[in-house]
Amino acid sequence: MRKFLLLSALVAAAAVPAGFARADSASAISGKMEALPSGEAIYRHVCQSCHMAEGQGAVGAGAQIPALAHNPRLQVASYPATVILNGYGAMPWFSGLLNDQQIADVVDYVRTHFGNHYTDKLNPSEVALMRPHLTAEEQ
Repeated sequence: MRKFLLLSALVAAAAVPAGFARADSASAISGKMEALPSGEAIYRHVCQSCHMAEGQGAVGAGAQIPALAHNPRLQVASYPATVILNGYGAMPWFSGLLNDQQIADVVDYVRTHFGNHYTDKLNPSEVALMRPHLTAEEQ
């Protein structure tokens, strides 16, 4: 029985094309995003389901979603932008879904709401410099 299971696993592994899926890319989000008019709309459409309506975060089902409300880590705008672009922990990256303007808009929204008062704006050109360079198969 063990030989059968081992052989089955090897055959299944050989059937998956190389580069088809990697553990570090399994949670990447990519595709076309509908036009969303503001950072708030982007937050409500993309972020709210995990970080909650008031940015309070959540704990449960083995996950701990950090609160964005009253979060001192948001003081430097490049921090949330980098997390959105590259992912962090269980959070997927959104560099394949959100453009530079959308990322700047949602970062600015989160940094000025939920008890945060960081009013300096993130420029989309700064986001472009932080954006990871994707290979053709990752796009």
